[in-house]
Amino acid sequence: MEVLKEKVEEEEEAEREEAAERGEKVMRPVEMRREEPPMTQEMLRDLEKKLSEIEIVIPEQPSIITRDTFDISKLPLSYQSNTLKEEHLLQVADNFARQYSHLCPDRVPLFLHPLNECGVPKFVSTTIRPTLMPYPELYNWDSCAQFVSDFLSMVPLPDPLQPVVQEEEKVPPKKYAIKPPRDLSSRFEQEQEMKKQQESKVEEEKRRKEEEQRLLEVEKAKIDPLHGLRVHAWVLVLSGKREVPESFFIDPFTGRSYSTQHDHFLGIESLWNHKNYWVNMQDCWNGCKDLVFDLGDPVRWEYLLLGTDKAHLSVAEDEEDGMNDEDVENLGKEDEDKSFDMPSSWVEKIEISPEVFETRCPNGKKVIQYKRAKLEKWAPYLNSNGLVCRLTTYEDLECTKTLEIKEWYQNREDMLELKHINKSTGLNIDYFKPGHPQALRVHSYKSMQPEMDRVMEFYETARVDGLIKREETPKTMTEYYQGRTDFLSYRHVDFGERVKKLALNSAESNPRPMVKITERFSRNPEKPADEDVAERVFLILEERIRLRYHCWDDRITASKREFLRRTEVDSKGNEIIMTPDMCISFEVEPMEHTKKLLYQYEAMMKLKNEEKLSRHQAWESELEVLEILKLREEEEEVHTLTISIYDAKRNEKSKEYREAMERVMHEEHLRQVEAQLDYLAPFLAQLPPGEKLTRWQAMRVKDECLSDFKQRLIDKANLIQARFEKETQELQKKQQWYQENQVTLTAEVEDWYLSYCSQAMFRIRILEQRLNRHKELAPLKYLALEEKLHKDPRLVEFLKVFV
Repeated sequence: MEVLKEKVEEEEEAEREEAAERGEKVMRPVEMRREEPPMTQEMLRDLEKKLSEIEIVIPEQPSIITRDTFDISKLPLSYQSNTLKEEHLLQVADNFARQYSHLCPDRVPLFLHPLNECGVPKFVSTTIRPTLMPYPELYNWDSCAQFVSDFLSMVPLPDPLQPVVQEEEKVPPKKYAIKPPRDLSSRFEQEQEMKKQQESKVEEEKRRKEEEQRLLEVEKAKIDPLHGLRVHAWVLVLSGKREVPESFFIDPFTGRSYSTQHDHFLGIESLWNHKNYWVNMQDCWNGCKDLVFDLGDPVRWEYLLLGTDKAHLSVAEDEEDGMNDEDVENLGKEDEDKSFDMPSSWVEKIEISPEVFETRCPNGKKVIQYKRAKLEKWAPYLNSNGLVCRLTTYEDLECTKTLEIKEWYQNREDMLELKHINKSTGLNIDYFKPGHPQALRVHSYKSMQPEMDRVMEFYETARVDGLIKREETPKTMTEYYQGRTDFLSYRHVDFGERVKKLALNSAESNPRPMVKITERFSRNPEKPADEDVAERVFLILEERIRLRYHCWDDRITASKREFLRRTEVDSKGNEIIMTPDMCISFEVEPMEHTKKLLYQYEAMMKLKNEEKLSRHQAWESELEVLEILKLREEEEEVHTLTISIYDAKRNEKSKEYREAMERVMHEEHLRQVEAQLDYLAPFLAQLPPGEKLTRWQAMRVKDECLSDFKQRLIDKANLIQARFEKETQELQKKQQWYQENQVTLTAEVEDWYLSYCSQAMFRIRILEQRLNRHKELAPLKYLALEEKLHKDPRLVEFLKVFV
């Protein structure tokens, strides 16, 4: 060990000098060995005596492993025992631990070889076995870390200061024990005490709430007595390979990455991989911020094994010149003598099936309890509604009063992605991915009943009208548009009270009367500002129309115009269509043509038509809201999930199509094999070899071939008929059993019965079709074989007389 040849005083002095002079070059270990005085035999014996007196406490059993959870006998032999090389490694590790405790008595013992599932000590590096998995999601650190974190469950250590502790032995109860003394307490006093407890319940509840409030305030300023003492294990990713620009940490329980400068990481005792084990010899007074992760530096990181692959410090040119070939050769021999390769891993190779990989969490579900929060995770397709994650936050520490719920979904046909439920306000917010039938993006509501407070946001690129948002209250409806050809950007509709009183009011049966419609338009660069309407208001009950035009860039006021569209009559009873007082206007730059009655009349007629169009569009918006609400209720009731065509396990249509194609290919293969076979070979083999075929023998071969083929057709028909009758009898038995036990059956058993009946009917139908098809094709196959025999070149000379 490198540190053994240095005195403790010299090491501490070197560390102080290094901390004071960070920028200076570190002395190489080779030069340290040259400058230090040689150790005498007496010094070595004294050191050996001190090391032998040091006792390293190695815990025997992990507290979190229970042997009754699995059968140890079924584990491989490498789990139950150690090889000679592993035993040698454990001795090396014990020696390393003794020297470490001697040189660093103030530091905690190293975590070197805990017990495995079988109670066998295993070195930590041998528990790691690098394995390449066939899933691209595991090739990047972020998705791989998330996958691992889903499989891990956080179990707090009994002792937060030690990674492994011994279980206390339970004292068996004694067979003979002294009887407890008789209870001489007064019942009256107990009853009085119970009354006092009942009376103080209200006060206790009040004090509890006050205490919770006080704890919330104290928690912020509370000092953790175990700050910096708790142990934890996490992953260090070193920079260099795979384009990693800088080193960073990964927390295995959350899958999140942290910088090495993060305040949550207060220090490192040791780190290891599948090749070696390193002990941190740097000061962690400032956490991990000042640590240098150069594992080839033995001053900062003391290694256990010398002969493994590790990064070495770069040697300066001037130092290389000072070393001759003999020194290099001696150094290589010394390293070769001390080398010891890490034994191969004792764990089995990780094998993750596609089903397990998709399951993510153990049994497809995982629950993580946080302070005032609970996180639940499910595997895709495990829940029928597509729910994969739920986060519930609570108001109290006991997690009894829910504040809000967030639910994430996958593979929903309605493209629902997230549902946010606020229990305190009653507000529900649904988020959708692109692809909803109504191009819905966000739906905020408190009730699914129509004409209530709600907000709908849409994907404007998926809609023809460019609607991006719709806000609705019992009395108003506001819509926001974008990218329209008529430059409409805003429409606000005010509704009045219904005249008709029906049991069920809706925009379709009894629409709400419209009182006011306000529309706003974006600037049209092709029109002058005085002719480009910025806002128009239809006062329906007052029969007025107000217009406000866009303002020029160099002006501070805009032109306005108001029309009175009610119809008047003169003294003779004639209808007055247009009068000068029916149009009130303010123009920044008055023009002659705008003052003419004809211009005002045409403008008012156009506005009347646009008012009808706006009212109709507002009515259509009400109907669309009803349609969306009805569609959302159906989607929430059915919650159909989408299945990929490549998912052969769940896609029934794809599975049936694939099975049909495989059946057709199998039948085609059988036909090709049958065509390649010599149908006369079994019958010609019965004749004496080498003799010429006679007419009588040819007739006999033909008759035997046809007879055999006919018998095979009959056997095949009988086989199909037997299978058909067997399936029919089994179905009848199941139906009779269902009739007898229908009242006592559960819903799950009924679902199984219906599924069985469906599959049985499918098999019966297929067998019936195959039997009918066989009956139709059998005579044709027989005639085809007979014709083939008459045309066979080996029989044609003898059978042409009988054709």
